[in-house]
Order: sequence, then structure tokens, then C-alpha cells
Amino acid sequence: MSHATAAPRHLVLRLFDERIALRIPLRALITATALTLILLLVMSISLATGTYGIALEEVWNTLRGITISSAIDNVVWEFRFPRTLAAALVGAMMALSGATLQNATRNGLADPSLVGISQGAALAVVALTVLFPASLALFRPWAAFFGAIVVALAIQGLSHTRQGGGAVRFILMGIGLSAFVASITSALLTYSEIDRAMAALSWLAGSINATNWNDVATLAGWTIILLPILLALSRTMSAMRFGQATATGLGAPIRLANNAQLAIAVALAAVATSVVGPLGFVGLIAPHAAKRLSPAGMGLHLILTALCGAILVSLADLLGRAAFAPIQIPAGIITAAIGVPVFVILLVRTRPAQTH
Repeated sequence: MSHATAAPRHLVLRLFDERIALRIPLRALITATALTLILLLVMSISLATGTYGIALEEVWNTLRGITISSAIDNVVWEFRFPRTLAAALVGAMMALSGATLQNATRNGLADPSLVGISQGAALAVVALTVLFPASLALFRPWAAFFGAIVVALAIQGLSHTRQGGGAVRFILMGIGLSAFVASITSALLTYSEIDRAMAALSWLAGSINATNWNDVATLAGWTIILLPILLALSRTMSAMRFGQATATGLGAPIRLANNAQLAIAVALAAVATSVVGPLGFVGLIAPHAAKRLSPAGMGLHLILTALCGAILVSLADLLGRAAFAPIQIPAGIITAAIGVPVFVILLVRTRPAQTH
């Protein structure tokens, strides 16, 4: 492998005797490094923060396998570490889902929680919790994916017209269908047994405090499967940024890419939602934050978006756990509190473009 700077603002990497060449903006590379360091810092603080205080040095030694005390080992390995990893993975998955939806629909306001995908997954999981609790552990991810894909296809179909699917029409259809799905979820909770309803309500708040190593394995497994596929599609996704006609002229398989993007976006949101419940606006905020931090090609943009989402949810979980201790505020409430004003600002900015 050899590398050289093609220009002061870019780095060119040539791999396998120049069969593969990558031109990476230095700003994006520096931003990705900075975001990674910030994420590691937030995760370290999260591991050290709680009712049982642990010094950062003790956390590091425990993660290296050095036993300081059985109590610290138990707190770090059994409670805080899986929770911290789950928060980062869920944030990355929801952020990638939002970025993929925004690219597929060419709509900067698309978000899995806003257009009903998360609500569809939530309805399926709540129905499973209320009606078939014994099957919850085995079928929860698959039920979430089924509920999410049904809602996604319904929104896509209802918002499409002969002139195409307008951005505002897509958002309004998603909000309307979300309200309908949420009403069905409320009915299930109202008429179910109290213990099952309470379990479902705790999950619906978007809380990460009950996650364990099995949940981390589920999240990591699906991320390892879906992220490489998404990155492999990044060149086609880049072409689709310029519109359908241009992408077709460049030889991009539009229909196949759209279907693949929709399936991946739904799968990412469904799996994340099945583990921790709906997390609002992460998929809306993270892609826009990544774009503002550093414009980049689609592949690197996806990496930056995943890092932004991981930091956002990790911070939300940390604040919800530490700000009003011992009371714990679910991360979903904090992300919604941040996301609502961001959504309003984006909606106001995009409104003039929709009126022409």
C-alpha cells in the first residue's frame, strides 16, 4: 500500500497494486477521527458514572482484565458495559437508517421515527408482548421488521403519485399513518393485562437500562451484516443524489437500489427498535449533523452519520442516567426533546422549496 497527497485537502490511498484507489477529503478524515475519540470519551464517562462511582483508571484496568474488586467487575461487565455498547450501536443503526431513507426518498426530513417505521416496529413488538409473551425473546426482531416493512411500504405507496412522491406528501402521510399505528398500540396497552402493559410501556419509552449482552450480540450481528451491504451500495447512492434521470444516465440500477435502501433502512430501524424501543429523531439529526461537520462522499458520509448517531444516543443515555440520579430518564425522551426543535427548523427551511 502506498499513499500520497493529491491536493492539500485530499488523501489518495492506492491498494492492491492500484486496483483500488480511494480519494478521501482530509477534513472528513479528521472529523471521523475526532468523532471516534469523542465517542470513546463519552463511553468511558458512561462506564464510570452511576450510583456506584468508579474512577476512569479503574474502568480501564477492569476492561483490560485486571480485577480490582468483584463489585467493580460486576458493575462494569454485567450492567454498564453492555448498556454503553447497546446505546452506541442503537444510535449508529438509527442514524444509518435515517441517512438511507433520506437518500432513497431525496427528502431531508425522512426519519424512521417520524414517518412511522419505528411505530410499525413498536406495534408489532407490543402485540407480541401483550398477546404472546412467551415468544418475545425469540421472535422480537422478526416481528419488528415485519411491522416496520408493512408501514414503510404503505407510506411509500400512499405518498406516490403519477408526478412522483413529494417530500411534504411523504412526511404528512408518514405522520398520519404513525398516529393511526400509535392508536392501535394504545388500544392494545389499554385492554391488556397490567403486568404485560407495564413491560411494554417501559420499552416504548426508549429506555436502554435493561439491555444485556444478548441484546448487544443482536445489534452487533445485524450491524456487521447490514453495514457492509450499505457501504457497497454507496456509489449507487451517490449517483442517486443527483436525481433519477442523472443516475439512470450513469448506469445506476435505480429500482434495485431503491428497494435495497428501503429494506436496509427498515431492517436497521426495526432491529434497533426491537431492542430498546422507539428512539425519536436520531435518524433525522445525525445525517444533517454529519453533513454540516464535513461534506463527504456517500460512503464516508455514512460513517460520519453512524458516529454522530452513536454519540447522540450515548450522550442521551448518560444524561438520562446521571442528570437526575437516582431517577433515570429514558434516552428516547431526551432525543425527542432535542429532535423536535431541529425538525421544526428543517421544516421551515425546506418549506419555500416545496412551494415552487
